Amino acid sequence: MDSALGERYGSGMENIYAPPNDPLKILYEDSDVLAVDKPAGLLSVPGKTNNLVDCLLSRVQIAFPDALLVHRLDRDTSGVMVFGMTAHAQRHLSLQFEKRLVKKIYIARVLGEVEEKTGKIDLPLIVDWPNRPLQKVCHENGRPAFTEWVRLKVGNGESRLRLMPRTGRSHQLRVHCLSMGHPIWGDPLYAPDTVEDYPRMMLHAEELRLNHPESSKGMKFRMKAPF
Repeated sequence: MDSALGERYGSGMENIYAPPNDPLKILYEDSDVLAVDKPAGLLSVPGKTNNLVDCLLSRVQIAFPDALLVHRLDRDTSGVMVFGMTAHAQRHLSLQFEKRLVKKIYIARVLGEVEEKTGKIDLPLIVDWPNRPLQKVCHENGRPAFTEWVRLKVGNGESRLRLMPRTGRSHQLRVHCLSMGHPIWGDPLYAPDTVEDYPRMMLHAEELRLNHPESSKGMKFRMKAPF
């Protein structure tokens, strides 16, 4: 295993876990919806072992005991996450994600200078079982995965992209960027050679747009990328 990757994940990929102690950052709250900014390096939900108990969900529930999980972000991804404050709100919000009604915008810094200004990636994904938790493109058995992207800035051997996933597969944006030949800087799984130069993975969930579970009013939650 690459030394930098080993330092971050340990030999078992889950053994070394030192999440940041950032205070909980609340973006929005009412009786039905809670939106927060997840820091990079913090799990969304508890892991399978005792050393992986600390996560965004547990931290949120200390301040908001009724908060319920709706969706997840990868450990190394930062950005906007929403929680339901009632069982009804959780079901309603989860259904919006399931039906792909939620509009998601991510920001990424990737290796190399992307030539095109915009593009679409339509590549099915499946878990790479011998190397899990890695995912891979598989046209025979993979689940549909679709991403649109826009180049925001290019130069000095890298590009800044706005990524708009239309599906929500595990590691979708990470594998799709890799498939373009432009892996995300600091990605310990798909670009381990870049980890030593970047203290975190350069992927951030910048914006979520959805409908309020009670009023059906359109809502937008946004947190500017910290990089």
